[in-house]
Amino acid sequence: MRGGFAAALSNPMDHMSPTICIGYDSPHPSAFAVCRHSLRRHMTREFRIIGIELEDARRRKLYTRPTQMRASDGQLWDEISGAPMATEFAISRFLTPFLAGWGDGWAVFMDCDMLAMTDITQLWHLLDNRYAVMCTKPSYVHHGDVKMDGRSQTIYPRKLWSSLMAFNLEHHANSALTLELINNMPGRDLHRFCWLPDNLIGELPPAWNWMEGISDAQISPSIVHFTHGGPWLQSHQDVAFAEEWKREHALWVAGDASPWEGMAA
Repeated sequence: MRGGFAAALSNPMDHMSPTICIGYDSPHPSAFAVCRHSLRRHMTREFRIIGIELEDARRRKLYTRPTQMRASDGQLWDEISGAPMATEFAISRFLTPFLAGWGDGWAVFMDCDMLAMTDITQLWHLLDNRYAVMCTKPSYVHHGDVKMDGRSQTIYPRKLWSSLMAFNLEHHANSALTLELINNMPGRDLHRFCWLPDNLIGELPPAWNWMEGISDAQISPSIVHFTHGGPWLQSHQDVAFAEEWKREHALWVAGDASPWEGMAA
């Protein structure tokens, strides 16, 4: 069921929706492919992995926001937010529960600029059914107005919290996350989880969204997040964990050189 609190005290692994959604950004297909490959290589149980691709979401009428490519700088622009989109999945990430089919358990969204260093099943053991959403909660420090390959950086409250989110598909509070809300609310409000009171946003350990250049270097990452750009960019060949990403890339090329499988039904 989509709402209800009946399973609030149960084990998240007992009624699990084994779905992981990864944002797909067409300028950087290898980032998506390596993220997906690293997840699969470490898994000890099967998960469904779905790529969130903007035009596919449009075709399925899940994403109807007015978005255009500005001729002046080639930047995606979200009309409702009145702001640039740093990635194609800036807003469509919030479609994760719909792509997972709601139902039982949890579904996780993650940015494509990530590298799994361990079994994602361990994350599910941390999920607490008292919460509607769980994420890491970094205190973002502003590093400039551009990110990655020169695309504009928008600053908003709780920035980066939504880069990895676990959605409780059964929690009654998530019934407020409707397609109407996703397609009409400014992005800055969605990214601060505007449909939820603060006490329903649970916190995950920072190791599960370890942000290069931001997180404590003493933490051993479970998931590395190349926050400002990764080794798929010529300008970011020497960032922390670049060699691990390159090794994963080589494994992907050797075994499965298709960067995109399409969105699962």
